[in-house]
Amino acid sequence: PNLVEEAISYCSDLKEIVREYYEAKDFLYLGRGPSYTVALEGALKLKEISYSHAEGYAAGELKHGPIALVDRHMPIVVIAPPDKYYEKTISNIEEVRSRDGRIVAIGVKKDKKLRDLADHYIQCPSIENPCYQSILSTIPVQMLAYEIAVQRGTDVDQPRNLAKSVTVE
Repeated sequence: PNLVEEAISYCSDLKEIVREYYEAKDFLYLGRGPSYTVALEGALKLKEISYSHAEGYAAGELKHGPIALVDRHMPIVVIAPPDKYYEKTISNIEEVRSRDGRIVAIGVKKDKKLRDLADHYIQCPSIENPCYQSILSTIPVQMLAYEIAVQRGTDVDQPRNLAKSVTVE
């Protein structure tokens, strides 16, 4: 619980990121291993509440299609904790940067390398277990979606066309 609170506190200053990207039409979310599911969650939440087009991809699949979409107009949100996939994820970030992609990176507090590669950096507390790290990394992607939706003026409490699965057969 303390680490969740810490992760939330790091999201208190998303205004600069939101100002720069809230009008973007498309977003790409990348992650490897457990961070892939975080990428999927981030893209889903952004679609659901801001009505922006967003896709989550396994970062290893970047060269198999999504890289063709990368340019200075598409924000790329990369979840890159210091796990066994870290160096390969850094390589993906470098590929995106070489194509003028704009990187919003989510990583742990003391990751200077990732912070230096990113256009914007959202820090997250660090924890050894990669499954728990995924929980902590989910907080910034959800908060980013929330803040973008608020800036766009959408009703985050009642997103259009959504129904809970228990109410729809």
